[in-house]
Amino acid sequence: MSFPFRSFTPRPLRRAAVLGLAAAASVSAFSTNAQTAPARLGLCAACHGQTGTATAPQTPNLAGQNLPYLRAALAAYRAGTRDVPAMRAAVSMLSAADADAVLVWYAAQTPQQAPHE
Repeated sequence: MSFPFRSFTPRPLRRAAVLGLAAAASVSAFSTNAQTAPARLGLCAACHGQTGTATAPQTPNLAGQNLPYLRAALAAYRAGTRDVPAMRAAVSMLSAADADAVLVWYAAQTPQQAPHE
């Protein structure tokens, strides 16, 4: 007596496949979001540059910077624990969503040497 072959994927493998697809989709979403400059980039770009390469001395480059670090720095400017009046004024004009879009943009950029270095 022969049994027909039945395709069978054990549960752990199915779960791993679903998690892998979800991770790939989130990476794809990150790169898609980071390919288009955010609408509110202008104020930040005035000092930090359109792609995160600073346009003036003493202004840090943000291109390729670690995203969690950028988020923590922005929170410190908002809270006043980093006391840089120009930054505090600039971030106060951005909603949390707009600010995060700018940070994601800068983190996704390729670092370049600033012209003033």
